[in-house]
Amino acid sequence: MHGIIINDQEQREMEYLLKREMEEITFDLGDHRIDIGIKRAMEERYDVLFQIFRRFGSREECLQYMPKKKKEN
Repeated sequence: MHGIIINDQEQREMEYLLKREMEEITFDLGDHRIDIGIKRAMEERYDVLFQIFRRFGSREECLQYMPKKKKEN
């Protein structure tokens, strides 16, 4: 485990970057032209980014960005 000390401005910037990346992934997941294998990798990346975001974001923001449940086939 690693620790990090950041100030308020750096925290806000980290939140902004994480939100922006998660929104971009969410947008791209809706693109039917992207291969299913690539989409799986994007979902895994989203999960990692969300785990980091949980350390910075408020409860309400975390609920907004919570990954969708995957359908079982």
